[in-house]
Amino acid sequence: MKLVIADDEPLARERLRSLLTEHAGVVVVAEAANGAEALHVCAEFSPDVVLLDIAMPGVDGLEAARHLATFEPRPAVVFCTAYDAHALSAFEAAAIDYLMKPVRPERLAVALERARTFVAGRGNAQPLKPARARTLLCARLRGSLRLIAVEDIHYLQAEEKYVVVHHARGEDLIEESLKSLEEEFSTRFIRIHRNCLVARQQLVELRRVPGGQVQAVLRDGKQPLEVSRRCVTSLKQQLQAL
Repeated sequence: MKLVIADDEPLARERLRSLLTEHAGVVVVAEAANGAEALHVCAEFSPDVVLLDIAMPGVDGLEAARHLATFEPRPAVVFCTAYDAHALSAFEAAAIDYLMKPVRPERLAVALERARTFVAGRGNAQPLKPARARTLLCARLRGSLRLIAVEDIHYLQAEEKYVVVHHARGEDLIEESLKSLEEEFSTRFIRIHRNCLVARQQLVELRRVPGGQVQAVLRDGKQPLEVSRRCVTSLKQQLQAL
């Protein structure tokens, strides 16, 4: 099994590496010092298992795990932490095990066996919807990825099997459905068309053009976006509430 270790403490990574040498067939393909690095190396190496600390700077382990749950193929996530207060959140993030530091060899062996079982049945597993809304989206780019802050997104537009993320720094493609994004970020985005979600704070005006078509004017948009007839009423209500 290919494995990634993610922990901001070098000594903790070294201890795990040492423990893993006792397990035949387990290869550590990369290490990471925070959640963002973990996501990058997982996009590059497609590991079977990630040993993931929770309390890390920047993107913490819980946020990273919510993203990893959407990866295809999805790696088995095992949290390795000094705190027991995050157990519920860890399993909501689809972790298969939760190890307390210092990690005991026998508990690591159990976690790896669970990981093997998970990997063996992974072909039938479906990508999971994050239990809590993420603060970032991941655009995977030929073995690497770009992290996009949700608060920087202006709108999301479906194009065939992809969703185009229009954000403050440009555009990126992600392989997630518009419907799942609408459900996860229902408080931040509103649907204006069957193929488009707009950030609520971006809505400035609804404009009727010749022919009766309605367009949405965005605060940072280069051009207005088409609004479907069925969305007009709810959009007017949203604008009045802003």
